[in-house]
Amino acid sequence: MSDRSVPLRILGIDTSCDDTGVGVVELTPGGAARVLANRVWSQTVHAQYGGVMPELASREHVERIDAIMGDALAEADLRVQDLDAVAATSGPGLVGALLVGLMYGKGLAQALNVPFYAAHHLEGHIFAAASEAELNAPYLALVVSGGHTHLFDVPSDGQYVLIGATRDDAAGEAFDKIARLAGLGYPGGPAISEAATRGDPHAVPFKEPLKGQPGFDFSFSGLKTAALLAHRGGASPENLAASFQRAAVNALVNTTVRAAGATGRGTVVVSGGVAANRALREAFGATGLRVVFPGRGLNTDNGAMIALAGAAAIQAGRPASALDGGATAYAPLANA
Repeated sequence: MSDRSVPLRILGIDTSCDDTGVGVVELTPGGAARVLANRVWSQTVHAQYGGVMPELASREHVERIDAIMGDALAEADLRVQDLDAVAATSGPGLVGALLVGLMYGKGLAQALNVPFYAAHHLEGHIFAAASEAELNAPYLALVVSGGHTHLFDVPSDGQYVLIGATRDDAAGEAFDKIARLAGLGYPGGPAISEAATRGDPHAVPFKEPLKGQPGFDFSFSGLKTAALLAHRGGASPENLAASFQRAAVNALVNTTVRAAGATGRGTVVVSGGVAANRALREAFGATGLRVVFPGRGLNTDNGAMIALAGAAAIQAGRPASALDGGATAYAPLANA
């Protein structure tokens, strides 16, 4: 890995939950990262349960990862021997699911005699935005998905200071549960977004959670309770979706804008599955901040974002990871 005079091809693997993701990124000698391939298998077996079943997720990863790997290499027009490094998510996530991709990645790196990089799932989400713009600290990073709602200050490259997080449910989880309550289907993010286009965002008077708080935390459990009461009161699924979306988006955007003002940051990275929400993107677009979203297909869990995190590690000169490290269900990203 000492020769940086030629492009490097990094394979990334993410099996942290119910998506089997394999991506390939090319890191140029100048430090630019370009996504060559991004293939994701989204498991459908969990829809009947309204949530992810960990054991089933692990089995699906085992059955699919070889095929997804082949698809990614074909899309990138590479042979496995052309790879210069391998990165895989080590946490946080479902341990059984994580182990599938982690052990696969380690075995591949060892067989190819190339460096292996264990990647943090949330750092992967942040670096997904590097597919669209060069990320130079300082900036804020809002990671908002089905399992995470975290707001980080990034004062320098590789340093993450957690300044806000959900006190209860993740935003994406709330989207899923309210969509299920309203009979809109699973996963809830796209279902809520689509139904909201036909509803009145002011029909149900949801309060913006934690409005007026001194800090930068989030909360979505109260919205779920309010949605249940509104549903029982006869609110239509479309009005429920539009009104919930408005309250959730306002909470995410307004809190992040206040944090940007308090820290003096002019750039915000917004990533994670909820970052694909059209209303959220439009609201952030009206803030006057420089807001960077991941490219198409990189919002939800995927392997390309892990390859991008691996590319960032290489660019920063970080040492490769030991092959005896394990998967971690709970792994805080903040280091200050």
